[in-house]
Amino acid sequence: MSDPTRATSRWVPTRGDVWLAAALFVTAVLSTALGAVAGIYNSTEIDLRVALLYALCLTAPLAWRRRLPCTVAVAVSVAFFAGMMARVPELYVGNVALFIAFYTVGAWVDNRRRAFLVRVAIIAGMFTWLLISMFIDATAPTDEGLSRAGLFSPYVAFMLIQFLVNVAFFGGAYYFGNRTFESRRQREILAERSVELERERETTAAQAVALDRVRIARELHDVVAHHVSAMGVQAGAARTVWDTDPDAARRALVDIEQAARDALVELRQLLETLRTPVDDDPSDASTVGLEGLPALVAHASENGLPTTLTIIGEPGPVAPTVQVNAFRIAQEALTNARRHGGPDAEADVRVRYLPDAVEVEIVNSGRPALTSQSGLGLLGMRERAVASGGSIEISPRREGGFRVRLTVPRPEAVSA
Repeated sequence: MSDPTRATSRWVPTRGDVWLAAALFVTAVLSTALGAVAGIYNSTEIDLRVALLYALCLTAPLAWRRRLPCTVAVAVSVAFFAGMMARVPELYVGNVALFIAFYTVGAWVDNRRRAFLVRVAIIAGMFTWLLISMFIDATAPTDEGLSRAGLFSPYVAFMLIQFLVNVAFFGGAYYFGNRTFESRRQREILAERSVELERERETTAAQAVALDRVRIARELHDVVAHHVSAMGVQAGAARTVWDTDPDAARRALVDIEQAARDALVELRQLLETLRTPVDDDPSDASTVGLEGLPALVAHASENGLPTTLTIIGEPGPVAPTVQVNAFRIAQEALTNARRHGGPDAEADVRVRYLPDAVEVEIVNSGRPALTSQSGLGLLGMRERAVASGGSIEISPRREGGFRVRLTVPRPEAVSA
């Protein structure tokens, strides 16, 4: 179904074209009057009605030149031809109007085949008329005007000038019309690409928000799972010794309270990170890192998982993001060991500062794995390893338990 609004707009001329047509109309009337006074075509006077009609037919269609360019070009060409045949003493505005109409076809017609055919038809008609006029004039029995004596007489030179001027006239209008059309198409393409880039930017922003939400979910999972598992162990111990050892039960409850407080502190720090403006330094986005591993190991030992920490090599600078991800991976690995390793499980955390990489390995003993499916915690560890630019190995041990090894290349090693 056609758009009635667009169909109606085809018949509404643009304001700029209306002003152009009005200015050319006034100029055409004045040029015709002055041409009559100057004796062009040997005319000393001109009927005002003829001058007005010619000027109107020549310039009025230009008000719709960008709405109906092909129709306007044909109408102006016919008016120009009629004026020349009627020997209206006007030489300049007619050429200007014809140039503008011809140029507009090349500049504003999207159907390039139609634009080509219309312009070729006008050129063919005008040059046919020119050749016929030249032939009639050359064969007319008169001695007036320029001399015709010789092969290259002044008359022949004048006719060649007329021919070359018409070639330059229509060739220039054709060329500049096409150039304007190509420029307009390039601007439209750039505008479309700008819109596409804006859409891609919005999509990228939405993806960034989604990834940030995934990161937040991983952080919350690690924090909550770690402390809740510790509280579960302490609660079980308190229930077991409630009647036989009230002091031990009281200490277990104190540990549960402390674990809850620690969980709240970390959750509050996470929320403060989310409220931090984008322009702030991202290196301060978290308070956990490799320096927090001793406290993490001590917390795991206090909550039923004897754990040791070994640091191998000379500690060097590590990116804050890598430190946060390494800490969370160690936290998740110890949580899983405490949850699934059994009452006799032990764990060992080793940090190796190698010349070309940093390794964080968590090994725990205990029950062998009953399933190889990847839960949310294991998936989170893999995502953190990728986000750090490293790799991670998560595999069950033959003698029982699990091994988690994170390897992250050092920046200086990568650049080398």
